[in-house]
Amino acid sequence: MAPIYKFLGTYEVLIYIGLAIGGLFAFRWLWHSWNEWRRAMYSLEREFALQRMTRSFAFLVIVLLLFCGELFTASFVIPSLPASYFIPTATLDLLATPTGTISPELATQIALTPRPAPTLGNASGCVENQLIITSPKPGAEVKGTIDIQGTVNIPNFGFYKYEVAPLNSDTWATISADRKIKVNESLGSWDTTALTPGDYQLRIVVTDNQGQSLPPCIIPIRVIPNS
Repeated sequence: MAPIYKFLGTYEVLIYIGLAIGGLFAFRWLWHSWNEWRRAMYSLEREFALQRMTRSFAFLVIVLLLFCGELFTASFVIPSLPASYFIPTATLDLLATPTGTISPELATQIALTPRPAPTLGNASGCVENQLIITSPKPGAEVKGTIDIQGTVNIPNFGFYKYEVAPLNSDTWATISADRKIKVNESLGSWDTTALTPGDYQLRIVVTDNQGQSLPPCIIPIRVIPNS
């Protein structure tokens, strides 16, 4: 239904214009048919004119129903839908099947990305009781599959995702996502074995129900060999 709603909302004005033209055509057709029926002198002529008048009236009713349907959808249905309803299917699939594991292709891309000299720092963009990663801690060493703990609780919440990138890089790979508000609990799991040991940055990105992404919470971490 999302593509239909998007079409009806995007081309609302053009749809009204088209329906108005169709309505004028139907009314003109009905008017001529009624005049023909009124002037007809023979029963056969009156029958044919009545058939044309019936068809034109039915067409006019259909145009009016379509107009009312478009008006109701554009004025009440579409504004009540969250922006995430119109997010492309790829993002929705991500939210529907959170695996906690990045694909081999993304892992390879991250591994091949040139990394500046590592300088582990502190967390950035995190807000207590709203958007924060409490575990692992900034600069922590991680290995194997870990559980990410924290809070994602903002007004007009839509969904969140957590991503990883080499330290001081903008090559982010999405690990997983969820639509549920979290308060001091598990945000999801992460299998770090797909990454080459080294310094990385982990971030939580939250999007509100209007489709606006807030500044992410980012912490530096170090992936060590799983031995």
